[in-house]
Amino acid sequence: DLEAITEGFTELYPDVNIEIITCSAGEGVARVEAEGDNPTIDVFYSGLNQADGDKYAGIFEPYVSSHDSELPEEYQSNNGFYNYDHLSSVVFCVNTDLEAELGLEINSYADLLNPALNGKVIISDPTSSSAAWNNLSNIFAVYGNDSDEAWAQIEGMLQNGLIVVGSSSACFKSVQQGEYVVGLTYEDGAITLVKDGATNIEVRYPSNGTSASVFGCGLVKNGPNPENAKAMIDFICSAEGQTALAAAQEGTLRYTNSGYTAPEGAWLKPSSEIKWVDRDVEFLTANKDAILEHWNSLLADVQG
Repeated sequence: DLEAITEGFTELYPDVNIEIITCSAGEGVARVEAEGDNPTIDVFYSGLNQADGDKYAGIFEPYVSSHDSELPEEYQSNNGFYNYDHLSSVVFCVNTDLEAELGLEINSYADLLNPALNGKVIISDPTSSSAAWNNLSNIFAVYGNDSDEAWAQIEGMLQNGLIVVGSSSACFKSVQQGEYVVGLTYEDGAITLVKDGATNIEVRYPSNGTSASVFGCGLVKNGPNPENAKAMIDFICSAEGQTALAAAQEGTLRYTNSGYTAPEGAWLKPSSEIKWVDRDVEFLTANKDAILEHWNSLLADVQG
């Protein structure tokens, strides 16, 4: 993503120098908050999703991309400072060699509760990882908001030795490396491994249903280069920018602009072949803190 953004933006603005700092969403927010009124960051890209609501209003300038109206209504800015550019669908990354050794076929959330998978399923930490929050959100979309069934599924996974780590990328990389059988992760990360030649993993969409978070970028308040930052955000949200990004990735990510074109031979499974479920973004936004508090309580009770 970052290479494609740099290349496409530099073609339009060759005199602008881009410096990229990579980190988790939680680390990025902490850094911007710590820098206060003198931030060194101009644009915060990715890791920002609809469920945040106004939580981070204090660190972003109000700015809506000039291309916002070109997005479907459900993906347009809901707070005046997030600009949504791509979707992140929930998937299972499955190591098919290890799956075969265990004699399993893993397709649904219920399959993750099989005792044979004790300590063999991995997720990142939803208190700091947007990818893990995406996965928790999908469980609510499948089983019902804050329902007993949803929490029973989450608690059952924890009781079955669910591994919780800090890095979202570990949830597909470590599966491909044979450390775990299943990673609860995001579509484009796992798909990219397949595109790059991994033959021992499959990307599967939960048979109970799949939903997606919409992610985007924001203009950091009091950033040192606001006009260049706005140009960057506009590029990322434009049909031309997203078409260029999709082509550079060979179609491993779903974008928001209605005018963007996916390349031929895209790696993504067609939407028509996926069972989609609706996600209640307003509920998740209003109740994120309470949900994470419940998660932390369960994690402490079950795993210590």
